[in-house]
Amino acid sequence: MRNLHAYWRMEYLSVPSEGEGDGNPFIRLPEQGDDRAVYIIHRAKYAYLVLNKYPYNPGHLLAVPFREVPRLRDLEADERVDLMNLMAFGQDILEDAFSPDGFNLGINEGATGGAGIPEHMHAHIVPRWKSDTNFMPVLTETRVLPESLDATCEKLCSCVAARLE
Repeated sequence: MRNLHAYWRMEYLSVPSEGEGDGNPFIRLPEQGDDRAVYIIHRAKYAYLVLNKYPYNPGHLLAVPFREVPRLRDLEADERVDLMNLMAFGQDILEDAFSPDGFNLGINEGATGGAGIPEHMHAHIVPRWKSDTNFMPVLTETRVLPESLDATCEKLCSCVAARLE
């Protein structure tokens, strides 16, 4: 039998249960002072793009409003426009970096709706490729990610810089 080593998963498995953490990570991340260290790849006026620390696919981004609100409808109109523009920008840089065949875009509202942090709505931007599904998720509930978050962050930050020049 062969072993698949996914050492990064231990961090995911050891995350405190709901109520045990130290506040909302979507509020804490932008306050850290080192965007690269926390995988923030771009800041807009009302929201920011961050790599999902536990991605479905390489390059899985989150578009997160700076203001904590539980639902899309709770954002002011200018915040919603900024969030949607940021999602489109996220798609642009993912296309530059990875040339995906498509995207899954989504917002999970409320715990029952699948939101991991229900008090702070955010949007998922997941690049997809024709060949990105294989037997691993089906048989072993395991995803194989071919690139580290650090390498993905560097690649996407370079694409952001190139687009903003």
